[in-house]
Amino acid sequence: MAPTEGVERILRASAPHELVEKVREVLSGRHGATSVELLMADYALARLQPVSPGTADAAGPVPVHGSAPGRAFGAQEAHVAAQGDEVAVHLPVSVRGDRLGVLSAVFPADVYGSHLLGDLQETADALGHELTVAERDTDLFLCARRATRLTLAAEMQWQLLPGRSCSRPEYDLGGHLEPAYAIFGDSFDWSASADDLVLTVNNGMGEGIDAALLTHLAVSALRNARRAGLALADQAALADQALYGQHRGRQYLAMLLLRFCLRTGEVEVVDAGSPRIWRLRRGVVEEVELEAQLPLGMFEDTVYTSQRFRMLPGDRLFFVSDGVYDVVSPSGERYGLRALTRVFMETRLLPPSQVPQAVLRALAQHRGEIKASDDAMVVCLDWRGRESAETGAGTGAGTGAGGS
Repeated sequence: MAPTEGVERILRASAPHELVEKVREVLSGRHGATSVELLMADYALARLQPVSPGTADAAGPVPVHGSAPGRAFGAQEAHVAAQGDEVAVHLPVSVRGDRLGVLSAVFPADVYGSHLLGDLQETADALGHELTVAERDTDLFLCARRATRLTLAAEMQWQLLPGRSCSRPEYDLGGHLEPAYAIFGDSFDWSASADDLVLTVNNGMGEGIDAALLTHLAVSALRNARRAGLALADQAALADQALYGQHRGRQYLAMLLLRFCLRTGEVEVVDAGSPRIWRLRRGVVEEVELEAQLPLGMFEDTVYTSQRFRMLPGDRLFFVSDGVYDVVSPSGERYGLRALTRVFMETRLLPPSQVPQAVLRALAQHRGEIKASDDAMVVCLDWRGRESAETGAGTGAGTGAGGS
């Protein structure tokens, strides 16, 4: 039995709240670690928080930017730092591209060797998979992510999200919401099969619990329709009926609903409101022009039609809510296309998992001391496609309306 297989078996047999202690026992017993701690990324992705702050191993929270654990988290690769007679090893804890935190272990310098790094990273990977299962049965890891208390609306919204990043051979995805601890109605969702990626980006109306409930109903209706195998336009229609039946047009929700064909790069999209798409292709940023239809739930029995455009390998898409592009500076300048183009170009070398926060930091600088009056949401998608994808001239690259 390989050492990592033994770790996986130990973790699967452990109670959810014992996972960190079991990893600590394994790394100290097998590799001579003198301290081990798990740091979870907080909701704002600004700090790494210790899971067990009362233990001897645990230090306090550390910033994502400018710290050794933060380097491992940002780069998504192990960071090794010598500290006198000790060596600290910081290992990213992620699941299929979703960054959860960092496992940090300290070893005597005469015990640690680079040959250990593979086993240590595999242990961190095994821990990541067990964390996603453990969160069904314990609040320990969710509580560790909180730098401050979440509002009830934010609690509901974060529980609705599929994750904050995702990676497959055909694409990389990253999304983020601000203000992280007091969000209202903005949300995103994704689901992939062997052939397709379905992505929804929602811009809800209202504030607090009402906004969160509206978004929950819409996302649940869309998931129900998607899992029933309905066509994309019919998914939008079902969600529209659910919202109208509940609120009779008093509340509604703007949405983009997209299906990406992983083989060809063709995208089918239903545009039902205000979230917008920008594309970075070969160094040029342009808005993807779509024919906007009515938001979900505004009127009874709205008929939706889908439109199509095509992705090329190397394309990057940005999905942005009105809480970004409608924000004004203290001087009254709107955060429009010029500012968005600049920040999209400045972040072009960052992976999608890091782009949304970078855009939102630039937005905060633009807004200055003005308090945010709306959610701000950014989702970033890098497209690689498959080698068999049809690309180049004559493939219909670009935008245009089409039938469902």
